[in-house]
Amino acid sequence: MSEMKNCSCGCGGKRKGGPGYRIPAGKGLTLADVPVGSTATIARLLPEMRGRKKFADVGLVAGTELRMEAHAPFGGLLRVKVMETSMVLHRDDAARIVMKEECE
Repeated sequence: MSEMKNCSCGCGGKRKGGPGYRIPAGKGLTLADVPVGSTATIARLLPEMRGRKKFADVGLVAGTELRMEAHAPFGGLLRVKVMETSMVLHRDDAARIVMKEECE
């Protein structure tokens, strides 16, 4: 019998986009779901997100428009452009940033 190990990010061993992964009900489209090259607007940051002030300090707040520049191989990091600054986020943090549904 094989045991499923829990990932430190809390995904239960089911990495974002992997088989069996489901977006939790009521969260909708998250930053982690935005395709490369698309522009999207932040709707809200989920309350359980760690370091909300840190993200606000760099401009990741409701109403901010950003562009997804790249997804790192193996699903770890995402590179986004906010205003004129590119920054890298962990995928588990990006999964706690809810986007408005219309992605360009």
